[in-house]
Amino acid sequence: MLLSPIDDDMRAVDALIRRRLASEVPLINEIGGYIIAAGGKRLRPALLLLIARALGAKGELPNLLAVVIEFIHTATLLHDDVVDHSDRRRGLKTANAVWGNAEAVLSGDFLYSRSFQLMVESDRIAVMRTMADTTNAIAEGEVLQLMNCNDPDITEARYLRVIELKTAQLFRAAATLGAIAADLPPEQQAIYGQFGHDFGMTYQLIDDLLDYTADPEVSGKNLGTDLAEGKPTLPLLYAMQNGSEAQRALIRDAIANGRVDRIDAVLETVEATGAIPYSRALAGEYSVSATAALQGLPETPHKKALIDLVSFCLRRDS
Repeated sequence: MLLSPIDDDMRAVDALIRRRLASEVPLINEIGGYIIAAGGKRLRPALLLLIARALGAKGELPNLLAVVIEFIHTATLLHDDVVDHSDRRRGLKTANAVWGNAEAVLSGDFLYSRSFQLMVESDRIAVMRTMADTTNAIAEGEVLQLMNCNDPDITEARYLRVIELKTAQLFRAAATLGAIAADLPPEQQAIYGQFGHDFGMTYQLIDDLLDYTADPEVSGKNLGTDLAEGKPTLPLLYAMQNGSEAQRALIRDAIANGRVDRIDAVLETVEATGAIPYSRALAGEYSVSATAALQGLPETPHKKALIDLVSFCLRRDS
């Protein structure tokens, strides 16, 4: 198993999530329980734990920080689904589809505030500084993505900035917190933070690519979901920049109007213009950089798991 070196830690984190999710408000417990039961890859907590243990961190602090990361991540998902009007995630109904937008947003707020309570418990100013900067960056990324929706004129650089803020920053934080838990000095924390950043860029580039290549039965979402929401991701941008005049017009119209009804023609254009190998190659560059950042780690099962996790991220199909 990929995460076998941290099996015990992951079980402890799951138990801690359930304990610290508890509220005297029944609806919060109901929505929280639903979200946790829906599962997910738990990649961010896993990344934190693998780095912390690879660096020799002992005790329960890494587990506490893993819960912080997972609560922040879950809060962003609750808010994202409301903003995107999503009704499915991981093959299940979203919380906003089951309970309503207000309930989902407020439950996300609860998770944000609970995560900051846990940060205070860690009694590490470096943890609080890292997560304060990270949550602010995520919010900026959300607004920037909203501004980009249905805009066919955004650049590749602006697209990359969105995924850096929305996705890579939280992976950077997870890796940084792992190094903080191991009491590394700031300059060494930055090395593992860069690993988290590059891992996160790899992850999101592949995630955006899967919107045009994945099997819906495996991925749990329909092809063209990003297109339907007007999100101009890298496969679309590359196809638009490198296609014929007719292909460019097709993609521009699809982005501007969320033309999921043209998904078959869009898929043909994405494939014909080489957008798929281009996107995969860029993800590969980030994965190489991520792996290189791990070279200073001791040779342990945790280091091997981290390297394997980068490879998994690059070849994943869901």
